[in-house]
Amino acid sequence: MFIRKLSVTNIRSHVEYELNLGEYTSIITGNNGSGKTSLLEALYLSQRGSSFKGTDQDMLRTDAPWWRISVQQDDMSNRTITYDPSRTTGKKQFVSSQKTKNYRLPVKDKYPVVLFEPEDLRLLSGSPARRRKFIDEFISQIDPTYQTSIRKYERALRQRNNLLKQPSTTNNSLFVWNVMLAEYGSLIIKKRQEAIQYININLTEQYQSIAKKDDNIESEYSYKAEYNQNQQLLKDLEQSVQRDKQLGYTSIGPHRHDVFFLLNNSPAISTASRGEVRTILLALKIQEINQIFTLLNKKPLVLLDDIFSELDTDRQANIEAAIKDHQVVMTSTHRLHTNEGVRHTQL
Repeated sequence: MFIRKLSVTNIRSHVEYELNLGEYTSIITGNNGSGKTSLLEALYLSQRGSSFKGTDQDMLRTDAPWWRISVQQDDMSNRTITYDPSRTTGKKQFVSSQKTKNYRLPVKDKYPVVLFEPEDLRLLSGSPARRRKFIDEFISQIDPTYQTSIRKYERALRQRNNLLKQPSTTNNSLFVWNVMLAEYGSLIIKKRQEAIQYININLTEQYQSIAKKDDNIESEYSYKAEYNQNQQLLKDLEQSVQRDKQLGYTSIGPHRHDVFFLLNNSPAISTASRGEVRTILLALKIQEINQIFTLLNKKPLVLLDDIFSELDTDRQANIEAAIKDHQVVMTSTHRLHTNEGVRHTQL
């Protein structure tokens, strides 16, 4: 599958804009603030159902009553997403194959997308929440049921946290939420650990092909159960009740976990140079692309948001080689020297 055409109306700074795309690489150039990233955001939303930057309301052009995104795919099918905040119900609608769905893009209509933006360069140095988001988004693309587990876990977490703030709360009243958090939390942990295993396949080889060094790189999940994960997590939650009451929130569970990256068996965050950090991130993204293709037999849409300005020519060449068989849409503030057949659009 590839996207032939993107049309947007009232998306951020765009009143109306139509973008024709090539089967492989398309490059959008323009000054900062010209709306390049907004087009990537629209493409991402059309395939995944939500933005990578903000809320539906955030995407609405100032003073505009509604927005619309339309994509035409290679089989000439069309998909349209509209958002109208004036509606009492169905503010956001997805129309595909003449069927309308409110609020969420159906799982069967989602298509994998790998996004690389400058903010990703803070993956190693940023907060644990950033790394949890990275692993959760990877899992969501290969396992459609994963987001359901996340939502159920978060719902139970809110209920437990609310009870923890009430002085009259007893251990018995927390038990049912402990059980639910253990059930869904253990599923989340299992999926994250499996994802780490997928990512680690050939990760060192990807890193070495970019860095041209014999370094070893691997990722690791922060939580390891001594026995059955469900039982272990339930035990941890029960033992943390008194401390959690004092804190007023749940201090145990996958919402507190982290993903570590090791360079030559040492924490990369403290030992890797700036160049090594970038190379680790490039290797991770290439692994994400390759593993999605391996596990789903689908070539993900690849979106690159002005990242080449952050990379030297060797790393640029390695990225280009890794994604040459995929549909790629990239942005840049200046025209890039690329191979023939690349579609260029100037904003």
